[in-house]
Amino acid sequence: MSETPQLPRQVKLFGAVSLLNDFASEMVYPLLPAFVTGVLGGGAAALGRLAGAADAASAFVKFFAGRSADRPSRRGPLIVIGYLVAAAIRPVIAVTAAAWQVIALRVVDRLGKGLRTPPRDALIADVTPEPMRGRAFGLQRGLDHVGAVLGPLVAWVLLSRNADVRTVILASIVPGVLVTLLATWAVKDGRGRSRMVEESRPSPTSTDLHRPPPSVIAISLFYLIRMPETLIILHTQHLGIAVALVPLLWAGVHVVKASTSFVGGALSDRIGPARTMWLGWISYVALAAGMAFARGPLAGWILFLALGVVAGMTESPERAIVSEGTGGHRGSAFGVYHALTGVAALVGGIALGVVFQGRSGDAAFLVSASAALILVILWPFWARAHSVRPR
Repeated sequence: MSETPQLPRQVKLFGAVSLLNDFASEMVYPLLPAFVTGVLGGGAAALGRLAGAADAASAFVKFFAGRSADRPSRRGPLIVIGYLVAAAIRPVIAVTAAAWQVIALRVVDRLGKGLRTPPRDALIADVTPEPMRGRAFGLQRGLDHVGAVLGPLVAWVLLSRNADVRTVILASIVPGVLVTLLATWAVKDGRGRSRMVEESRPSPTSTDLHRPPPSVIAISLFYLIRMPETLIILHTQHLGIAVALVPLLWAGVHVVKASTSFVGGALSDRIGPARTMWLGWISYVALAAGMAFARGPLAGWILFLALGVVAGMTESPERAIVSEGTGGHRGSAFGVYHALTGVAALVGGIALGVVFQGRSGDAAFLVSASAALILVILWPFWARAHSVRPR
């Protein structure tokens, strides 16, 4: 009986990097609404500008970082600089004196995320044999969500021991320094380097990335119609979940995301990323429709936590699909993917927010579920027409 092949060491290192980075990030960002409104005196409009500007900046940079990452020699520096920017910027938020300063720093932090994400995903795909890419991205996404569980819990412990918000934000420098050191080690790791260089040579059959691949367009449509987590949390509060319990709800959904990311990655390698992602979309239709008809806090808890399954079943397969057939343009492929899905999520979030505010949360969820159902029905025909391999 043969043993299961092991993932490359570089993949495991990037999984640890993602864990530590989200540990540091989620120590800070759940506290920003209270910090901006309670400490700095900002309002809801400031929070809206904070989220919108950050998402727009990240999506813009990801496209150009991806194109630059088509050259393997540039991937390491882009990754390290991206993590270094985040590690340096987060603690500075602790000494800000106005909401606009937090917005500016948050934008710079997201620029760092935009710089590092496409080259990191391209590098993971390069060093991992194709039959194992689902597992590789499942490990990275799963450990990323583990960090998103640990960060808020550590912040809660510090706050419960009478630390103020500024102190907690400043403490994020510790995991941030570790992230930068570990990322430097990861990009310098020699395993898979020869394969990376060989696969990164342009080939005549490489995807023309001046036009987004059909699979990326379909994935972006899902991000366009999916309810953003901020609105889902708001809806659960309308169902009766107390604001004080939201951090626990947030930590709980990342536990679900982490565990199902490992399952989703393995399933992607077994039945194919296209089928696995499709199962995630079907799950979303059922759960979003359930949210529209939910009543009471118990239903809110169950459905919100269950929605974590959608991320676990879609994030890894998406990346596996993007990595296929890109030849020497894998960096550009991931840049296009991250940029388009980021813009789609921003536009869709604004549109669904208008429905949420103008009609109701139930109506917004029904619109989202109905649109997702159409995508679920069309995806098998779309995948067959554009030769998206189900495997």
